[in-house]
Amino acid sequence: MHLTTPDWLILASFLTFSLWIGVRVSRRASSDFTAFFLAGRSQPWWLLGVSMVATTFSTDTPNLVTDIVRRNGVLGNWTWWSLLLSGMLTVFLYASLWRRSGALTDVEFYELRYSGRIAAFLRVFRGVYLGLVFNILIMASVTLAAMKIGAVLFAWSPVQTVIVIAAVTLAYSALGGLQGVLLTDLAQFCMAMVGSVAATFYILQLPQVGGLHQLLAHPTVQERTAFWPSFEAIGWAELAPVFLIPLLVQWWAAYYPGSEPGGGGYIVQRMLSARDEEHARAATLTFNVLHYAVRPWPWILVALASVVVFPGLQDIQRQFPDIPETLVRDDLAYPAMLTFLPPGLLGLVVTSLAAAYMSTISTSLNWGSSILVNDVYRRFMNPQASDRRVVWAGRLCTLVLLVLACILAFSLESALGVFNVMLQIGAGTGLLYLLRWFWWRINALTELVAMAASFTVALLVPVVGNNLESWQQLVAGVAVTTLCWLPCAYFGPQTDKAKLEAFYLKIRPGGPGWNPVRRSAMRELQLPAAPSLAKPVVAAFLGSAGIYSILFMTGSALYGRPAEAGAYGIAGLIAAYTILRLRAWRAQE
Repeated sequence: MHLTTPDWLILASFLTFSLWIGVRVSRRASSDFTAFFLAGRSQPWWLLGVSMVATTFSTDTPNLVTDIVRRNGVLGNWTWWSLLLSGMLTVFLYASLWRRSGALTDVEFYELRYSGRIAAFLRVFRGVYLGLVFNILIMASVTLAAMKIGAVLFAWSPVQTVIVIAAVTLAYSALGGLQGVLLTDLAQFCMAMVGSVAATFYILQLPQVGGLHQLLAHPTVQERTAFWPSFEAIGWAELAPVFLIPLLVQWWAAYYPGSEPGGGGYIVQRMLSARDEEHARAATLTFNVLHYAVRPWPWILVALASVVVFPGLQDIQRQFPDIPETLVRDDLAYPAMLTFLPPGLLGLVVTSLAAAYMSTISTSLNWGSSILVNDVYRRFMNPQASDRRVVWAGRLCTLVLLVLACILAFSLESALGVFNVMLQIGAGTGLLYLLRWFWWRINALTELVAMAASFTVALLVPVVGNNLESWQQLVAGVAVTTLCWLPCAYFGPQTDKAKLEAFYLKIRPGGPGWNPVRRSAMRELQLPAAPSLAKPVVAAFLGSAGIYSILFMTGSALYGRPAEAGAYGIAGLIAAYTILRLRAWRAQE
């Protein structure tokens, strides 16, 4: 493919605009840590919500969805649709708690919640583990997708792609801090959505596809269109990995960036930068609605079209013989479909993919640097560092993180493979992250053991149980990790009483898990009744049902099933009305 002059102008204009934003806010961002990494804690919900969803829309996201649909059909998307359940718990339970903590990063939480040297060690260990190791793996996966897109659309080598697109992202991320990231995310999300929708409309009209109606009538496509399983047509062995395990286990048991049980990562960074608790909740709700209900269908339709145009990997290889064989996987079908776009629209879509890459990488760079600076450098290496030195340390970390991620990207093969690896690494830790806010027995050793166990199991299971499927490895990891950390909660070194009381009084979590601490604190203070957890939990599941209803209403309408679409629409309205009647968010105030 060759971009025409209008295509290059669209791309160049957007890259220039992104750099201009970074330069424009650089002075304000350079004042101190809070300004550079939390945008002054003054951001509105709508900007934060759009930024969250822009970050999750990366170059590897449509590739991942295409990979899933080509292998397992639309039904296979439950692998990530199930994560909405943890996202809605964050909306109604955890957003207020995080904002109330006053932490600068999610890793700083450990010394707010736990006590002693082990808490300090946990903070630095988790800082390196998340800010460096896990974060680099995420960015490497995103960069891998950019390499594949560059190879298909421009015939660029992986090195050329990395040099061109990473340089601009590094520049505005290092200059503008989180404020620059938020503003560029807004433009990038708009560009990405316009590009993906426009590309979908054009691709559906290709002669090979023949329009939406003809696409859905294709026998091979019909086998992949269902978003609910047919228990008669699908056996339990096929159903478990794509539907049962994600809904029954994965959403609460595994740690995955952007959908961490209890909140975490850049989602927490956005909540901590919100004006107040109300804005933190609204931002997280906006993110979940846009991420799960609004955005997936353009990708799904292009993935279904790719099944007709490129039925097998050999068809992709035949069409693009110069692409290395190691890069030819099902996820390559998405950029392969984009090669049919005409000039002008091609430039728009290429720019939208560049925007998707930049939004994810810039967020990961800023978030990872905030942890390495706040929880490693400033906490343990240079506690007296000036604001100016802290900001420059953040910019240096930004550079190092991006270089390491680009190097790692050269050794990866597919987005789905990285997705499964990250799920496996975090398997079994999710339940701990849900409970640590509401059960006083969770201690620092518990978290250390959980992380060590999940990582060890992730390394050993593929070797010891190499005959197990990925979902079986996930379940095994959850079981082993939980059996390792649960005894530590009862028999490990307990958190100091004063620390527990201070945490309870500051955060005000509800439920019976803090009753011993609450009774102790009541001897000295008059405390109001503990807030109930029932309404927020019910609201979270109702909210999930409502968003799923919108998702499937859209799908049913596209499939030409108006009665079914109407039924899903009514179900969504009922869920929204019930949540408003519950006023569940009041339970945490």
